[in-house]
Order: sequence, then C-alpha cells, then structure tokens
Amino acid sequence: MAEKGRSDFCTVCRRETEYTLQKRNMIKMVKDAEYTFSITVAVCDQCGEEMSIPGLMDRNIREFDEQYRAYEGIVSVDDIEKLMKIYKIGKAPLSLALGFGEVTIARYLSGQIPSKEYSDIMRRALSSPAFMKQKLYENKERIASAAYNKAVEAATQLETLFSVSDKMLRVISYVFERLGEVTPLMLQKLLYFIQGESYALNGKPMFHENCQAWVHGPVYPEVYDMFRDFRYNPIEDARFAIFEGTEDELTDEERRAIDLVVNTFGVYGGKVLERITHEETPWKLARRGYADRIPSDEPIPMENIATYYTEKNAEYDFSKEEGLRKYISDILQ
Repeated sequence: MAEKGRSDFCTVCRRETEYTLQKRNMIKMVKDAEYTFSITVAVCDQCGEEMSIPGLMDRNIREFDEQYRAYEGIVSVDDIEKLMKIYKIGKAPLSLALGFGEVTIARYLSGQIPSKEYSDIMRRALSSPAFMKQKLYENKERIASAAYNKAVEAATQLETLFSVSDKMLRVISYVFERLGEVTPLMLQKLLYFIQGESYALNGKPMFHENCQAWVHGPVYPEVYDMFRDFRYNPIEDARFAIFEGTEDELTDEERRAIDLVVNTFGVYGGKVLERITHEETPWKLARRGYADRIPSDEPIPMENIATYYTEKNAEYDFSKEEGLRKYISDILQ
C-alpha cells in the first residue's frame, strides 16, 4: 500500500519533491539460494524514479532480515527477547542454559542470524517450559545458581499456568491466529463448538479436556484459570509466545473443523454464543437440578456432546458453513 505526503531531495529532478513509499519485489541470492523479498522503495511523484531518503536503508535491512528468517523458519530477535523475559534470564545465562557459547545470544540480539539447529532449540524452549527446564538441568553446572534458580522457578510457574494438553494449546493458538482478539467468554464457547464439530465431522474429540456446565455455558476450567492470569490482551503478553507456532501441528481435518466454527460461530460475541449453548441439550442435561444462578462444576459428558452434534449434523450438514449458519439462525429464533 502506497504512502504519500512526504518530501525529500530528488537527484533526478534536482529539487525537493514529494515521494510515495511503495513495495517492490526484489530477487536476492543468499547462500546460493534465490529468494524474493518485498522491500520498501521511495518513488518520486514527479519523475517516477527511486529516491534515497533517510532511514530507508535501515528499513530495507530489517525487511530483508525478517523475511529471510520467515523463509527459513529462523527465530527473530523479538522471539529471543521474549525467551529472556518469560524465563527471567539474562543473555549469557540463557546462552549457557541452551548449550551455546556464552556470547551467542548477545550476537543474535545484535543481528547475527542463528543456524537452523540453534534456532530450533530456541523456538522449542519458547513454546515448551518443560523443554526449557530440561535444558537448564542439563547445563546446571555452567550457570550461576541465582540465575539457574530464577529461571527454573519461572519455567515451573509457566508449566503450571499452561497445564492444558498440547492439542488444546494448538487449537487456542489457531483460533487467535484466525480471529485476533478473543474474549475469554467467547474462547470458551468456541472451544466447546469446536469439540462438537470435531465429533460431527471426524467422529472423535479434538482434545481430551472435559468442560463443565457453568452458569454462563460450557467452560474448560484449565483454560479459564490460564487466561485469568493474563491481565491484558493475551497476545500482548510475552508469555503468549508459548502458543505461537503450535498451530502448525494441527492436521488438515482438524483445521477444517476449526475453520468451519471460526467462520460461523466466530462472527458472534460471547453473550450470543452463551445463548446458543443454553439452548443445547448437553449443557441443559448437566445443569438439571441447578438454579440459574447457582455455580456448578458438573461435567458435560463427551458422549453427550458427541450424540448431540452427530444428530444435528445429520439434520443440518455441519460439513458446510451454510448448514452451521442455518443451525445458528434456528437456535437463536
């Protein structure tokens, strides 16, 4: 997208002219491999030639760096900074904990690109507190006791916080990737619908956590506890990095089920989704005997979710968005 309204000296026009920032593709060879990079150029509005403006070279270097790392699956500087933040560990201790040389992380932070092997180690540490603890234990003798104890405590706290299954983390990560900001109430209901959709399409659960019949609809208690600890938007919290990257491990059939839910149920807010669950048999059966305002930790049996969504799939065809939208429309009337 072009950006206008700025001016600088054009060496072709030989005077101050306005210019427009545009994206252009550039083919560049890196380590005997050819890559196409989308970089920013400044184009003179008068003559159409490229201009050299202050700060553009630095911007291009960042663009090349970010895109090359994305091509090769290499962690970014931001990823490494998050790694230090969530485990409360400095550059040198982190290098030693991961089995690198003492100044390796410092070099990466200054712009040196890691090898794929070292990048994979850092990415795994970023997404798995258990793996980070393992690396800390392996390299305990190389790290000062104060730094070691602080990092182990941080990793243990993260393990407790992210106590759900890997599959649940992958699903949550993918939902956030598709929708951006998601309220805790909305997330809980989408997870329940995804579980139902998985039974309808694939005949099996998406994940093995059980939900409970709370006053405001189905709730996965482990997910509730996890997101209660995030004070602000989870995506802006460094700890949210644990979710990132995990969605790649979902199968095509799992992604399809989630996409169908996101594209239909996901267009509604949490309160509307709550209304839908309140009209469904699994929640009603589990809430039987409880007053409207009395909390309940009564589980919603998976077999009830499976039975209900299998029956509704036969009636509406949940393999298509049209069928899900018709179901939602009918249940809200």
